[in-house]
Amino acid sequence: MKANTSLKVSRAVACGVLLAGVASAACAQASSPAQSLLDSTFVGNLGGFILSTDTTARLNGASTRNPDVDFDQSFGKAGDATRVRADALWRITPEHHLRAMYFDNTVDRSRIIDRNIKWGDLEFQAGGTVDSQTKFRIFELAYEYAFMREPGFELAGSAGLHVMDMSMRLSGNATVTDANGNASPAASATKESSVTAPLPVLGLRAGWVIAPQWYVDAQGQLFKAKFGDFDASVVDLRAGVTWMYSQNFGIGLGYNRFTTTVDVDRPSFDGRLRVTYSGLQLFLTGAF
Repeated sequence: MKANTSLKVSRAVACGVLLAGVASAACAQASSPAQSLLDSTFVGNLGGFILSTDTTARLNGASTRNPDVDFDQSFGKAGDATRVRADALWRITPEHHLRAMYFDNTVDRSRIIDRNIKWGDLEFQAGGTVDSQTKFRIFELAYEYAFMREPGFELAGSAGLHVMDMSMRLSGNATVTDANGNASPAASATKESSVTAPLPVLGLRAGWVIAPQWYVDAQGQLFKAKFGDFDASVVDLRAGVTWMYSQNFGIGLGYNRFTTTVDVDRPSFDGRLRVTYSGLQLFLTGAF
């Protein structure tokens, strides 16, 4: 009888110790610096991008369909450059979020070209100096729903608007062709075209607390559709790891690859644009 009683007491004590350990571990995880990235109301990243870009575009003339221009091949590689990217997440509730992103990359180049370049109604001649400027900006606002939330893990789906603002300018000595096909020389000619493409995107994002101070996240966004005068596609993939050196601040390293292709038929831009950027991002993180 005493043996049975002692056995029951031992089991009760063991269960109590086990439950206390589990509760202690859960509490430690919940209060860990990395866990704050899953529980904080506001989370923001700000950092520099080390980028490699690939830009190909075609601007048709009034009466011609021009070939694609590879800007890196024609004007030289922009080189790996550091650009600023900012991300922000607002958890309205644990399940309902708003997410915003801004990215800006502007490249100015000047080169003596080794081949003729047709851009709209201008044709820049080989052997001449051509100045080029490419501005590429992305604005994004998305709604997220976290359909899976556990201690140390979050999985969310998103739907939002991805606005790409692009402008391209070429300047130099060229020949100008009118609508009748007549060509005439033009000194210091400049042609600038721009396109703004508001593209809806669907995405998936996941975050894991892999250690008290370490957090890993991955995100993917996709879109492809034809509507109006746009025929567009977007692929945006990102992964990163963050070390939270305090409860509210951390530093991280990520990799991002973005590709978009847009066919446009508008007075401001009649042609095709394909932009790819990829590279590492070193960023600071804040959680409040």
